[in-house]
Amino acid sequence: MVSKEFIVAIELGSSKMTGIAGKKNLDGSIQVLACVKEDASACIRKGVVYNIDKTAQCLTNIISRLEKQLKTGITQVYVGVGGQSIRSLRNLISKDLTGETQVTQEMVIELMDANRNMKYPDQEILDAAVQEYKVDSQYQLDPVGIQCSRIEGNFLNILQRKSFYKNLNKCFETAGINVAEMYLAPLALADSVLTEAEKRSGCALVDLGADTTTVSVYSKNVLRHLAVIPLGSNNITKDIASLQMEESDAEKMKLKYGSAYTDNNDIDNNMKYSIDQERQVEVRKFVEIVEGRLEEIIANVWCQVPEEYCDKLLGGIILTGGGSNMKNIEKAFQNYTHIDKIRIAKFVTLAIVSSIPEVNAHDGMMNTVLGLLAKGDINCAGAELSMNGDLFGSQNQRPQSETVEQRRARQASETPQGVVRTAEEIRRAEEEAQRKKEEEERKKEEELRIAREKEEEEARERERIRQENSPIRKMGRWLKDFGKKIVEDDDE
Repeated sequence: MVSKEFIVAIELGSSKMTGIAGKKNLDGSIQVLACVKEDASACIRKGVVYNIDKTAQCLTNIISRLEKQLKTGITQVYVGVGGQSIRSLRNLISKDLTGETQVTQEMVIELMDANRNMKYPDQEILDAAVQEYKVDSQYQLDPVGIQCSRIEGNFLNILQRKSFYKNLNKCFETAGINVAEMYLAPLALADSVLTEAEKRSGCALVDLGADTTTVSVYSKNVLRHLAVIPLGSNNITKDIASLQMEESDAEKMKLKYGSAYTDNNDIDNNMKYSIDQERQVEVRKFVEIVEGRLEEIIANVWCQVPEEYCDKLLGGIILTGGGSNMKNIEKAFQNYTHIDKIRIAKFVTLAIVSSIPEVNAHDGMMNTVLGLLAKGDINCAGAELSMNGDLFGSQNQRPQSETVEQRRARQASETPQGVVRTAEEIRRAEEEAQRKKEEEERKKEEELRIAREKEEEEARERERIRQENSPIRKMGRWLKDFGKKIVEDDDE
């Protein structure tokens, strides 16, 4: 019997894998119960799975370590989907209506389904963000009930390579881990660090990761653009390592001396930084390497902001992720983008209660996984572990038949914003859709059969009436009546 309730979330980052467990309190706060990390550099590149078996092993390790800390089995997890190749693409679906027709919810769903059924070469639609609807010449967020002769749906489709999506699902299948729900990690992050005012007035959220940088642009509370750039803080480390040193030493130097911006007057041409006891590097050369790569990252970020929003970011630019901890990062972004309003989101806006150092570090590196944890609403706790770590004292093996609470299979148009349907959910939804289609076909066949029988019955009745009213039948009836009358007269 389940004795505990908690939610488990897993983030597959570009350099590490993070698993976290927590429970939601009645006051709205989230209490983090356990947190573990696994080095994923051998199986994940730029947030994308490239070695299924090794990734599955990392996932198994994450679950085992969490179960050991929680002393409870884990039945399912919430997963964040992100990484390289995720991008957004605008799409327009229109429908001409007869005369002045009132828009119904069914019409809106039809547009959404038509958009979801769009095919992109080698790309999978993970999510579709509704931008607005154009009703004749007016733009509306909710067109239901409005009369018009033409309606257009403007959508922002979020895509990922099909192979990446399949590999991710295959990893959890191989590891024998049930997925409660998949979320787009950038959207979960945005919901956890952005304010309503920032989303409404327009802002760009920049998540500076180790191998990737994610850019999300919001305006009027709607996601307008999403892209993942294959550049991150590790690129700076590699550039420093080009000064003939190990990457581990380069990382230490970056953390100790690295600055996103240094005033030229503050650089001492005679000063040097120590690489080790024997070697040194000139400060100016070090600064040029760090700032050069960082400027490239910022330039790529700024290129991802659609031109029509560049001068409308009243909410400013919000920086988060491990790369946002670099000294003077705000100044570097201000100099390049000429946006004065720069905020560093060191932590989520949620009320988090924890005694775990990694969670309380407030360095922006836990924001995404905490955002995923906040999205969870299904209990992930299984059976309680015995003292030796086994379920009910049995062999050290997670049961595959453990009862898992599942949502009903949702069709694409029913899926909430930011949710990515798993391969299993898509399969169940397709089976449900096929079952409904077969039921509708059977119903139509039954209706057609009844209609045919009724039509045949009506045809027989018409034929009977026609024959009854034919001249021969009328003459026969007249002769019969005439003969009967003659007989009656003779009897009298």
